[in-house]
Amino acid sequence: MEREVDAWLEQLGQCKQLTEVEIKKLCEKTREVLMEESNVQPVRCPVTVCGDTHGQFHDLLELFRMGGNSPDTNYLFMGDYVDRGYHSVETASLLLSLKLRYPDRITLLRGNHESRQITQVYSFYDECLRKYGNANVWRYFTDLFDYLPPTAVVENQIFCLHGGLSPSIDSLDHVRSIERVQEVPHEGPMCDLLWSDPDDRCGWGISPRGAGYTWGQDISEAFNHNNGLTLVARAHQLVMEGYNWTHDRNVVTIFSAPNYCYRSGNQAAIMEIDERLSYSFLQFDPAPRTGEPLVKHRIPDYFL
Repeated sequence: MEREVDAWLEQLGQCKQLTEVEIKKLCEKTREVLMEESNVQPVRCPVTVCGDTHGQFHDLLELFRMGGNSPDTNYLFMGDYVDRGYHSVETASLLLSLKLRYPDRITLLRGNHESRQITQVYSFYDECLRKYGNANVWRYFTDLFDYLPPTAVVENQIFCLHGGLSPSIDSLDHVRSIERVQEVPHEGPMCDLLWSDPDDRCGWGISPRGAGYTWGQDISEAFNHNNGLTLVARAHQLVMEGYNWTHDRNVVTIFSAPNYCYRSGNQAAIMEIDERLSYSFLQFDPAPRTGEPLVKHRIPDYFL
């Protein structure tokens, strides 16, 4: 199997898609690995934490060029591998192949876009139809997405997830008890983990996204204190510098898709955590690419 996955990785490194049969096998084998993982997957440092990649395949290669190739560098990706970008199939295939080949070196969490409903709206479904002529590949991927852990914790101190906190979760044990193998629900704790956003206002608020909640600094401080955590690291929101501190450094947002949607003009970032749990950020710009439209930078809409 290792030689087969190595061949897939070499092919994907050139942005050449796998066959439908290969993707079926990739998803079946990766599912076996993910089934062994916890809803709060423990991660050792050193590790490099990454935010949304959204099908921007060439920028994912740039991320690896900046941060180091797998398995030489340990990675934790916080979801949203598909939709928006032109190469969601290749992006998801590459990350899953790395997970299958080096399961202890790369951790993949679920984002709100790793969902059947969302991918039918935001391009992944259409991309699969265009590239394979049917919906089978989309089905293989979305069935697999159900098995992705919703959260991870680095050395029991840094809680990593795609979206954010939930009013129905006050401990990591609550997260561990969630039944995760399902389509992302419209409400409830699993939905909140993948959809919520930090906010300047205290307490819980209604999310403008229509799913999840907003939560304030008082919530972050209490959650971190009660669970022995030093930091919540999350993705989910476009931030122009690639990373952004909120809630008096109780929460950091990391976004790893530069020039998001090929028009936002933002930098991307990844967070490197060393053996002493010290963190630093690497920012990067879009990779040079051919065959995609040239776009002018402009200030983005808040929710793209």
